[in-house]
Amino acid sequence: MKVLALIFEGFEELEAMAPFALLRRAKIDLTITSNSTTVTGSHNISLTNIVKLSDIDYKEYDALIIPGGAHYKFLRISKDVHEIISYFMETKKFVAVICAAPTILGMLGYLKGKNYTCFTSMNEDFGGYYHDQGVVVDGNIISGRSVAYAIDFAYEIIRYLIGDEGLKQVQKQIYYEK
Repeated sequence: MKVLALIFEGFEELEAMAPFALLRRAKIDLTITSNSTTVTGSHNISLTNIVKLSDIDYKEYDALIIPGGAHYKFLRISKDVHEIISYFMETKKFVAVICAAPTILGMLGYLKGKNYTCFTSMNEDFGGYYHDQGVVVDGNIISGRSVAYAIDFAYEIIRYLIGDEGLKQVQKQIYYEK
């Protein structure tokens, strides 16, 4: 399973790094991509060694993750991002979005008739069913409400990609007890 993550200037660091680190612990093949090899988040933390979007073929990936943050303003207007999201949604591949990022799916019409969550104040009438909860799974879409749910969001991604047993192994590594 190959996973593609999109981040751009102003991404929310915790919404990105919690899932990225946990997916890597799960030994899931993750490529982090952007329009630059270094990207700075909304709290002035930079990630380096990012693969340039122009150097990958997004159609080779099985899943897409988009964290939230101020980069949603770029996501809303980027034709390249819209093309990538449309490809994943129309081929019914897995898509995980958190905080502001679900609004991009909504703006593009992909939340119609779907259950979802997003940063509460950003919810609009996307034609779906908003849930005021941390993480919502509906078919091939996982949505997260906010940074406070970044780990729960990551857990649902891992569960979707490698199942309950794989998730339990990751949770055991980090001494998660419930």
